[in-house]
Amino acid sequence: MLLTIDVGNTNTVLGVFDGKTPLHHWRIRSDKNMTEDEFHVLARSLFRESSIDMARLDNTIIACVVPRMMMILEAFCVKYLNHKPIWVDAKTVAPLMPVLYSNPSEVGADRIVNAIAAYERYKRALIVIDFGTATTFDVITAKGEYLGGAISPGVMIASEALFANASKLPRVEIFSPPERAIGTDTAGSMKSGIILGYAGLVDGMVARIKREMADVPYVVATGGLAPLISHVSETIEAVDGSMTLEGLRIIFDEISQ
Repeated sequence: MLLTIDVGNTNTVLGVFDGKTPLHHWRIRSDKNMTEDEFHVLARSLFRESSIDMARLDNTIIACVVPRMMMILEAFCVKYLNHKPIWVDAKTVAPLMPVLYSNPSEVGADRIVNAIAAYERYKRALIVIDFGTATTFDVITAKGEYLGGAISPGVMIASEALFANASKLPRVEIFSPPERAIGTDTAGSMKSGIILGYAGLVDGMVARIKREMADVPYVVATGGLAPLISHVSETIEAVDGSMTLEGLRIIFDEISQ
């Protein structure tokens, strides 16, 4: 079985595949201060509750944007799974997708993985939007080349900055869309500004990116807040919550042949 791990700045997502079949996935908080032993205790508990035998994990592939977590996970795999993990970067995926960044090593591993997964599924020009700690826009050509993209502050980061720096504004729940753009109280106004404002950011960026592309792209969203923003965005055409883990599985299958 294959263990896939996607390490973001806020959350880490683990998934287990038996061949091409996804068995289970979990989302935990990224903690760069934990040890490999602490990570093992947490992972073993998750696997046990899902009746997955850790001894059957033959390989591990990881996309990580938190350097400190790389040391932790490397040690975890060697100590408890008896193998070294495969780390995803621009060099790893070079045979699968050309990266046209001026410096390919600067592209986050998660962005490359999402691009490969999306192109494998849709086989066309794409804009992939990932709603994570940052909101990223990744552009793939019709030929399957990673062209580049854009990075903006994530919805939660922007919201936390607002809550922390505007003393009279309360914290508001932003996990459902507002009923209207014109808020009639402070909480409603903030909810509108955050959620509809981000939908406007997405739609504006998509429109600008499309004008710079030779082919008409299909727009796909992933990440924790993708379902929410997709409900109020006018440009998102599909939501795929399993994109990153599936991309890791695809990369492993290709490079291990």
